Order: sequence, then C-alpha cells, then structure tokens
Amino acid sequence: MVYTDALREILGKNVIFDPVEKTPYLSDASAFTGKEPIAVALPESVDEIRKLLAFCDSNKIFVVPRGGGTSLTGASIPLENFIVLSMAKFNRILNISPADRYVVAEPGVRLDDLNEKLSEINFFYPPDPASSMAATVGGSISTNAGGLRASMYGTTKEWVLGLEVVLPDGSVITTGGKVLKRSAGYDLTALFIGAEGTLGVITKAFLKIWPKPEATGRILAYYDSIEKIGLAIRNIKASGITPLIAEFLDRITMDSLRKAKGMAFPETASYMLILDVASTELSISDDLERTASMLRDLQPIELSITRDPEEMARIYEARKGAYSSLLKVRTSSNQRVIIGDVVVPASELPAALKEVAAKAEELGIMVALFGHISDGNIHANIFAEPGDKESMSKEEEFQVYLGKVALQHGGSVSAEHGIGIEKKELLLDQERFTSSEMSIDIMRKIKHAFDPNDIMNRGKIFD
Repeated sequence: MVYTDALREILGKNVIFDPVEKTPYLSDASAFTGKEPIAVALPESVDEIRKLLAFCDSNKIFVVPRGGGTSLTGASIPLENFIVLSMAKFNRILNISPADRYVVAEPGVRLDDLNEKLSEINFFYPPDPASSMAATVGGSISTNAGGLRASMYGTTKEWVLGLEVVLPDGSVITTGGKVLKRSAGYDLTALFIGAEGTLGVITKAFLKIWPKPEATGRILAYYDSIEKIGLAIRNIKASGITPLIAEFLDRITMDSLRKAKGMAFPETASYMLILDVASTELSISDDLERTASMLRDLQPIELSITRDPEEMARIYEARKGAYSSLLKVRTSSNQRVIIGDVVVPASELPAALKEVAAKAEELGIMVALFGHISDGNIHANIFAEPGDKESMSKEEEFQVYLGKVALQHGGSVSAEHGIGIEKKELLLDQERFTSSEMSIDIMRKIKHAFDPNDIMNRGKIFD
C-alpha cells in the first residue's frame, strides 16, 4: 500500500492498515458513514503526531483527529484520502492543583474518568455532555460541549485555560496556561475551542476545576404544558436562584424511560421538569422549598423533592440515557433516532417548541423533545428510516425547519453538537439570516492561516 512504509517508520506498531480493524473508525454517533481511511494512527507521543502531520501536510493527505467517536454531526468520520488520528493513547491526567484550581489532562481522557479522579479531592470539571462516559477532553473542547450543568456553569469554553496543539506543519504551540487571567494579545486558545479538529491536534489541555457544591437537592415536577415550565424557570431565575440543572422531557421521552428504565410517570403529564438546586447544608432545605413554591404556583400535576444520593443518581443517569432509551419506542427495527440540536433564548423556548411540535405533526413523523430548558437548548429527536427516501426527506425537511425556528427566535442552529458534516448548509443559512456572510470568509482565512494545505478535517464545518 502507498505510504505504508513511511507511516510504519513514523508510528511503528501504532498504526492500523487492515480493513476489518479500520471498520469501527468509519462511523461515529451520527447517522453518517465515512470512507475507508488510508490508515488509523494511534500515536503515543507528541513527536509521533508532529512527524505524522508534517508527512501528511507534505503529501496532501487529510487527517481527522478522533476522541471517543461520540460526534452527532459526523465531525469525527474520515472522508476520501484521510488518515484517522486516534487520541486513545493520550489518556493520562498529568497534574491536579486544587490550590490553583486547574488540572492538566491529555485529550484522550474520558470526562467521567476525569471527574472520578477529581472527586477524590472533592472537586469536579463542570462540562457534562450526556455522552460523558465515552466523550473525551479533546473531543469536548473541539465541539465546545455543554451538557446538563451548563445552566449554572456554562459550556466548555468557560473552563479551558490553555492548550498544547500540534499544527498541520508539525510545529507545536502552547496557548494560555495555568492561570485564570491573561491579557496578552489574541486569545488563540479560543480559536481551537469548537474548531472540530480543523486547525490542529490538541495534545494537552489546561482545564479549570471547581469545588463540588456543598449540598444539592432535586425537584421533579410534571405539567400539562411546556409554557408552565417555561414560566416557572423564568420566575426562578428572576428570583436570584440559578438552577444547577434544569431539564425538560416530553411524553414520548417519558414513555421511553418507562420502557427502558422502569420509571413511573403521571399518565396525564405532557412534560417533566428535572431541576437541581445547589447550596450550603445550612440553606439547602430553604432554597429547595423556595424553588418548589414557585413551581407549585404553576399548578403541577405532581411534584416531589429528594436529597437521597441514590435516587438523585438514578434520575440523573436516566436523563443522560434519554437518547438511547428512545430506541425502545421505535415503531420498527429499521428506524434510527437522529438527534437535533438548536438553541433559542430561554424565554423563547416554549413558543419554539410549539412550532416544532406542530411541524412534526404536519409531516406525520414522530419527534421526541427534551433538552436544557434553563439555557434554551432543544434536542429534537427524529425517528426516521435511512433506507426510506420519503422518511429521510421528511427528516431533512424537519431539520431545516428546526434550524429556521431557532434563528427566527434569536438562537443558533447548533448549541453544543457542533457543525460537522450535517449542519454545513444550516450554518450558511444562519450567516445569511443574520447578515453575517463575512463570518464564514473570516473562518476560512483563519483556517488557511493555520492550515494552508487544508489537511485538517477537510470538509467539516464548511467547504
């Protein structure tokens, strides 16, 4: 095979050429399947990555960095003439400083593993996507991942202090570092956050960490309309309380959790709210009751409060598993659940959801709705059959409409899943809608400055 000897010289045994062994790297968590890559590289050192990228840059071979393979937009799959660069062996936590509140980790560290280690010193790393058991530090930085705790702590960009990155020509740069404050020219760190591996390969991350909340409690409330939940959240936030998490789930999602997890829900409930409050041990009971009182003002069908750690963990993991639970309510084994991801201002979410639900009914398709209500993030999960042209046509029409609704309500076509392959046209629609077409041109110029030969994850975000 062309390049085989050169790649073995660079990577030794850390390279895969066998077609069968390469198969798992053709897909990620999206509905897309890639092309067979030239090879799958599994480097163990920065020097191997540096040499590999320099070789690919000289030979016009394209490179897709890969973390946990949890991309929902096709960002981590190879296209034509690609090498997959797996960061699986970059899986060490290098340093933890609770005094300075940072951790240094390699990009292949899984988020759950990172938090398990930080938990030993009563700290945590707040970004918490539903895929955290498989999602990695590098992948979550590359998509600016959010998750359930974004309501209080924001998304990944708030928690990255600095990065070590190998650029396409094989040079290595360090941006930022271990300190919270830095006023030293352009913020190069920010350019790599959300760049989906199109500018370089992250090899080390300096991340901010935070003490765990002293006390938390969870409220479950069920309503007959999303408007009531939206109004309740608005009242709670206006009162000065910021929920640790605030999640909504529709009836289809509740039914899927009943089948998958054996959970029980009120039969007359259309929507469920999961809301966590973080406080001190001295104040938690009062804060929970004050929050619950505002929820009761909107006449819930049922409301309960718990501080039991096991019960809270059960509910939390059920919510994080909502997407996979939807497979239990498919109407045929051929169906796939294709997840949508848009964001609107939180106050606009109830109105946006009504429009989205009406469109699903108009098209005659099943769509399960859940998401992060406190920050306006909607996940619309479309049941579609990839082999059925009519089904996929309706799925595509719905996705375009979902993006249009987000834009009309002042939001974005992507909240936390990135652009990848799936949303390239929607990104262009967004820039046209906001009269910001120049933004894409600026992105292309930034890309060219870092990657003049366009080898890094070519064909993702934009063409």
